[in-house]
Amino acid sequence: MQPENTSFEIVAREDFSDVTFLLEVKHPMLARAAKAGQFVIVMEREEGERIPLTIADFDRDAGTITLVIQAVGKTTREMQQNCRVGTTLFAVVGPMGIPSHIGGKKKVVCVGGGLGVAPIFPQARAWKESGAYVIGILGFRNRGLVFWEEKFRAVCDELILCTDDGSAGIKGLVTEGIKQAVAKHADIEELVAIGPPVMMKGCAEATRPHKIRTMVSLNPVMVDGTGMCGGCRVKIGDIVKFACVDGPDFDGHLVDFDDLMSRLGRYKVAEKEALERFQESCRIRGDGAPEPAAALDRPSTDG
Repeated sequence: MQPENTSFEIVAREDFSDVTFLLEVKHPMLARAAKAGQFVIVMEREEGERIPLTIADFDRDAGTITLVIQAVGKTTREMQQNCRVGTTLFAVVGPMGIPSHIGGKKKVVCVGGGLGVAPIFPQARAWKESGAYVIGILGFRNRGLVFWEEKFRAVCDELILCTDDGSAGIKGLVTEGIKQAVAKHADIEELVAIGPPVMMKGCAEATRPHKIRTMVSLNPVMVDGTGMCGGCRVKIGDIVKFACVDGPDFDGHLVDFDDLMSRLGRYKVAEKEALERFQESCRIRGDGAPEPAAALDRPSTDG
């Protein structure tokens, strides 16, 4: 239960594009407990929606966690408009989910696509700290959307940057980067991928012929984050799992991505209607809410 009169201050904000922004939130207890792969559930205001967001970074000394958010729906656009340095979030619950298993591998590939670049960072850093040789592969639509390149270079032994239009790094999807890495390194033991489901599916198919263990972070619709609602159920082989308590990391070669993508699409109409109501209310109040931007694919860190 949220303690009375408790709120969590936003101490830094950075905008990467017209739809992607970073919030650094003061939460010393959570920062001490957080591990790579975990997530939080956030409420921007008391009457607001509960949304799961993967922890993109944490600083135990400063007592902060970092969230990178894509403003594609009603709640995330509301946060984009309202969340400024000095304001507070009503609730931040976590860390939730099973931490990623880090260690025991000598060479690992960490793949992030779009908004999935943010949560793959603590994974790459943790693998590097464990002594592994880390190959980072980051995918964006174009150079203008690239962020955290230098942060990744600091924790990766190699970094392959991919853009759809070739404006930065190599031209192509992250699967092109995977092909390049596999061709150069025959001893890759594990690949970790975070991004839109279609991207993670592509990563799993790219590694399947090479029998490289492939872990993905799943993003089904989630409400309570405790396994009670059942909304985040996913098919892993012949078994149904709950991403909030059994994950969010799963074996990418066993995930039923088609079922996952179908479930993510079931609320599109309701999401569109909620966004339209929000924008209309902003126009009436004169808040100047931004018009809808083209979605970059449903982000893995924004349920």
